Amino acid sequence: MKSISDVVVILQARMNSQRVPKKMLKPFLDSNLFEIAINKLLKSKVMPKENIYVSAFEDELKNIAKSYGLNIYNRSEESANNDNSLQKIYEWHDKLPFKYVIKVNACSPLLKIETIDAFISEFINQPEDNLFGVISMKDYFWNNSGMLVTPWPEGQTIMNTKAVEVTYKAAHVLYASRLDLISQNRFMGDFQKEGGIKLYPMDELECFDIDYEWQFNVAQILYEKF
Repeated sequence: MKSISDVVVILQARMNSQRVPKKMLKPFLDSNLFEIAINKLLKSKVMPKENIYVSAFEDELKNIAKSYGLNIYNRSEESANNDNSLQKIYEWHDKLPFKYVIKVNACSPLLKIETIDAFISEFINQPEDNLFGVISMKDYFWNNSGMLVTPWPEGQTIMNTKAVEVTYKAAHVLYASRLDLISQNRFMGDFQKEGGIKLYPMDELECFDIDYEWQFNVAQILYEKF
């Protein structure tokens, strides 16, 4: 069992998104994605407020975080504009006084605090040093050579999603890892090793992740309804 005092929750944000310009502060119903995520985390029954950090470069984001009394990691301009280097994007990995990190995606407004708390509790109480939110799927998948990579169900002559075995898709909303792994250019664990990453199945609706303008618009409809 891990100590909650060894765990930091990171909400990382930036304003230079290209597919949805200024996505974090773009009006979303009567709020914005950044403040929706902040207000959600502040309702946590598991994570103390002092263990929650906002990682941001732009003053607009840092000023909002300050207004909520949150800890701020002053992200560098290089980090905010990097899309490839793990250590530069997560440059806080060797600068914060914690052993473990839980990263929460602010681009998933339908993600519930109850789910975040359950994820944190699972991570704290398990022996493994990683946990990754995934979506369970029963479907058929091909690689880019046209080869079916889903095992064909025995005895089936048609594509039957009831018969096919479960596979898992990255949810891109919740991640847990030892911080020192990032110094080794690894995050969570070994993706190429069987069982190298402990998977945490989640509800697909909660994992609706906004990358494009159409998803931003659909998310507002879903958020209002659910």
